[in-house]
Amino acid sequence: MRRLMLEAESLGLGAYGSALLSLVADLEARLAGPDAQARMLREAFAVLPDAEPSLVDLDGDCVFVGRAGDLSEEESRIFFHVLQALIPWRKGPFSLFGVDVDTEWQSSMKWNRIIPFLPELGGKRILDIGSSNGYYLFRMASQKPAMALGVEPFLPYYYQFQLIQHYLAHPDLFMLPAGFEALPEMPGFFDVIFCMGVLYHRKSPVTFLQDVRRYMKSGADLVLETLVIEGEEPVSLTPLGRYAKMRSVFFLPTVNCLKRWLGHAGFRDIRCVDMAYTKTFEQRRTDWAFDESLEDFLDASDPLKTVEGEPAPLRAVLLARA
Repeated sequence: MRRLMLEAESLGLGAYGSALLSLVADLEARLAGPDAQARMLREAFAVLPDAEPSLVDLDGDCVFVGRAGDLSEEESRIFFHVLQALIPWRKGPFSLFGVDVDTEWQSSMKWNRIIPFLPELGGKRILDIGSSNGYYLFRMASQKPAMALGVEPFLPYYYQFQLIQHYLAHPDLFMLPAGFEALPEMPGFFDVIFCMGVLYHRKSPVTFLQDVRRYMKSGADLVLETLVIEGEEPVSLTPLGRYAKMRSVFFLPTVNCLKRWLGHAGFRDIRCVDMAYTKTFEQRRTDWAFDESLEDFLDASDPLKTVEGEPAPLRAVLLARA
């Protein structure tokens, strides 16, 4: 995190630098505190072997960092145990010093569906809200953004990113272990914002989209991915209790309803570029994420319904301009 502040001047943070420095200090204090999970993750991270990866490939479906031969037998054993300490690995896949991390989500499938429609990322300031372990940040890196910053409050995902970045040392990639709401006011700062898998967890989606809009330059691009339902009417489903066993899922709109929300929030040039039901070969239980997954969330007798009887997960990607 401190590296983000050390590069503040070159990144042009200007007046935002002091507020960001204060946030970084608070987050560092949290990571260094007595919280049991933070302590366990900190201790696991501390024993990582030092190594120079002989291979780095961020362009393919699988993010490759290092080969098996880059570590000694003892270092490989330690490295493998650290990777296991960071389970669950949700987004990926990764190959790290010869260890194939078969993540729950085959995230490359989503990335490949949307990449033909993405705005230019080269030289841009990018924010990824709810960035998990940074898989999409790593995939963006080959396009040479000026900076790509992820915010992710779940500590194991943050440490997964830091583990990979520890060896990759990419100068333009950053992550903060915090939610979007923790960011200081930075109006008009970002050129592109990714918000994928977040909106349906917000009780006030239009207010949230307005908040996102404030961080964007005029003409900046939003890449929004969220759960939707089929239909032409501008309406939204409000699940009762859980949805596909997830807590805190508040609104599942039709695409036309979502477009209206974006319009109310101040966006224009709104278009849907992808819509697909999540399949069990894209999200599934693995040895690296061995709790329940999509097959457990669907009605065994009707895969077009969740176990709660709601429509099965249908995800849409919309592009919009601030």
